[in-house]
Amino acid sequence: MSIIAALSPIVESLKAEQDQIPPQRKELLQRLATYVQNKKTEGAAVHLNFICTHNSRRSHLAQIWAATAAAHYGIADVHTYSGGTEATAFNPRAVAALQRVGFQIEAGDGENPIYQVTYAGDQPPLECFSKVYDHEVNPEGKFAAIMTCSDADENCPFIPGVELRLALTYDDPKAADDTPEEAQRYDERVRQIGREIFYSMQLVTEA
Repeated sequence: MSIIAALSPIVESLKAEQDQIPPQRKELLQRLATYVQNKKTEGAAVHLNFICTHNSRRSHLAQIWAATAAAHYGIADVHTYSGGTEATAFNPRAVAALQRVGFQIEAGDGENPIYQVTYAGDQPPLECFSKVYDHEVNPEGKFAAIMTCSDADENCPFIPGVELRLALTYDDPKAADDTPEEAQRYDERVRQIGREIFYSMQLVTEA
């Protein structure tokens, strides 16, 4: 598996920034890596569902970066998903931030369009759209639920079928919408999530 060439500069940059990850975050990321390692030891597929309230920004960013990191490190049979406590739409500001770092993204039509996100030359594009966490395209059991916002973590006290529930929360870039800091805030969140997900997947390869 190999990522598309346009992503190589950002990936190498993120891998060089691992010292920016605080120790307490590294502990959370180690838990995610251990889950993936254990599933691989069992010979089982890895299913990771990233969940936030509206499934519009942070959960999509994490889903896409997780698929990209698995492809980069050659970790086979890793399947990534995202969902929310309610469905809205994949926010165009988050889409634009992903495009700025090299992802190839095509959008469909409608109020909740399906985005085709290309990250690796030998993998089908991810189909990203806003949905609830238990939507039919998401796993029903034997998966990890990674909560990317504190609101979703607090309002989803129980998620059926979960083997690991991990609160890996991020500040919402939505706070900067329609301000001069908008693009910068989204770019920062793309980098932070990418940096941490790549760190976790690197740990998988080091086990």
